[in-house]
Amino acid sequence: MVQIYKAPLKDMKFLIRDFINSESNKIYKNSNIEQNDLEMILDEAAKLCEEILLPINQSGDIEGCKLEHGIVSTPKGFKEAYKNFTENGWQGVSVNEKYGGQNLPYFLNMFLDEMISSSNMSFGLYPGLTSNAIEAIEKNASEDIKNLYLPKLASGEWSGTMNLTEPQCGTDLGLTKTMATPQKDGSYKLTGTKIFITCGEHDLSKNIIHLVLAKTPNAPKGIKGISLFIVPKIIPNSDGTLGENNSLECGSIEKKMGINASPTCVMHYNEATGWLIGDLNKGMKAMFIMMNGARLMVGVQGLGMAEIAYQSALHYAKERLQGRSLNGSKSLDKQADPILVHPEIRKNLLKIKTLTEGLRGLMAWTGLQVDIAKIEKDKFNKQNADDWVSLMTPIIKSFATDVGCEATNLAVQIYGGHGYIKDHGIEQLVRDARIAPIYEGTNGIQALDLVGRKMPMHTGRLLKSFFHEVKEYIEKNSFNYNLKDFMPLLIKSYTRLQQVTAFIAAEGLKDPDEAAGAAVDYLKMFALVSIGYVWTKYAEISFNKLNNDPEGFYKAKIESGKYYMTKLLPETGSLMSSILSGAKSYNKYNDEYFDLGFKI
Repeated sequence: MVQIYKAPLKDMKFLIRDFINSESNKIYKNSNIEQNDLEMILDEAAKLCEEILLPINQSGDIEGCKLEHGIVSTPKGFKEAYKNFTENGWQGVSVNEKYGGQNLPYFLNMFLDEMISSSNMSFGLYPGLTSNAIEAIEKNASEDIKNLYLPKLASGEWSGTMNLTEPQCGTDLGLTKTMATPQKDGSYKLTGTKIFITCGEHDLSKNIIHLVLAKTPNAPKGIKGISLFIVPKIIPNSDGTLGENNSLECGSIEKKMGINASPTCVMHYNEATGWLIGDLNKGMKAMFIMMNGARLMVGVQGLGMAEIAYQSALHYAKERLQGRSLNGSKSLDKQADPILVHPEIRKNLLKIKTLTEGLRGLMAWTGLQVDIAKIEKDKFNKQNADDWVSLMTPIIKSFATDVGCEATNLAVQIYGGHGYIKDHGIEQLVRDARIAPIYEGTNGIQALDLVGRKMPMHTGRLLKSFFHEVKEYIEKNSFNYNLKDFMPLLIKSYTRLQQVTAFIAAEGLKDPDEAAGAAVDYLKMFALVSIGYVWTKYAEISFNKLNNDPEGFYKAKIESGKYYMTKLLPETGSLMSSILSGAKSYNKYNDEYFDLGFKI
């Protein structure tokens, strides 16, 4: 038996047709695309993921990537899969038509990224990093650079990376040592070493375009002195043909816990030729565009891993016969009942299912705001959409990747001993999912971003994009009888979140460590309430659709939502208690006490 995955097309189409339909009309009016076209594209994407990417997921993990003489070779089947991916235009799904893309909605691209992550997370990193590089170049580079590089990147003929981390600096990029020396012709010579560079070298694309953070001579200290440069593996000629090799190389690839079919490289730049992207000493501003896109993508990876974990575990729970139901056998014709009858199995499956479906809606709504911000002409509406995306980016990145890890671990638990061995591929899901809470800024960093930057930004304006929307929804639906099992629980958790927000804001002014200490719990609480809001909206929609529900899809949505609201959302209570108790128990803990018990 291998990993089980079928793209959740019904759920995705529910989100397009019912959940974001009214708002997405703006998107359709701004393009030549229609709702039916989006659904057909999803159908084709599902075939790609189920038939081409999933079959090489476990074999790619086992074979891994190999580095010989500076060249990285990818596992068997990856070249053919990448060729299929690029020739069918998947790399340019959301890229501007000016550069050869299809200019399709961002929320559609999120669905595509989820399917790819479920079926083959390692493969998804190759085109995923390219998409983020495209966005950074389009928003910051000169017209000459955009016209030269973007068509090749949009087609997938060339791929992209981001080079931030160095041996001595990860989160603290102000410690960057890579140096960029200006040349008379306007180019720069870059020298330095970057580590943890995903897909920094491989054999899938004809050229690899590196976006590299570096300092210039006499630049200001810290992050204020960092600039962003475009450094191609092979220097292109002005007509886009490939010229001479650049002076950079992959020194090694990491031996990793997971995502083994994607190379994580140590990159050496030896006076490599590069060109400035954006303004001098403003590299962090330009790179944050790429990083924020990457953070949303990583959140989608967490969702994708949770989805395949759920489907695989559900399949096993239906097939595996062990014991009998405590309320009487359900399968008298068999030696034992399927383990699906047991309460703990059902509870674990429902936990994964409801977190996954709720997160998918939150992500789709956030992706829609990305699209609205691009086309909206009204300044207030545009600002509100941008604020929503900025607020939700650390929440989605962090919580969704935590869910991905929890879901894959629960899947192993459901499989039991068969999950721990390699045959079924479930232990691979655990290993692959584990990187997502770490890269593109650890989840602890995301929580600090939420509390330290997003909460006070513009005197709390970003928070209002969420609080005002939910408040209006509550006021509108408080007396909706259909929502009697949903609305009181949403109101209670929403009120808790408001109280905790005020507490953290006040305590943080007196002692920043108090706010920092509460950050992780606060982010989780925010995520749970956000998903509770999504499930309440699902229920409202579903009650109105029950008269035309032959398969029971909408009935299942309502019942799933009841599980989430009664079993998972109440965790906001314990999180609130933890936050209100303050951070002194660990912030004021004597450092010497950590050593006691084993120090001699």
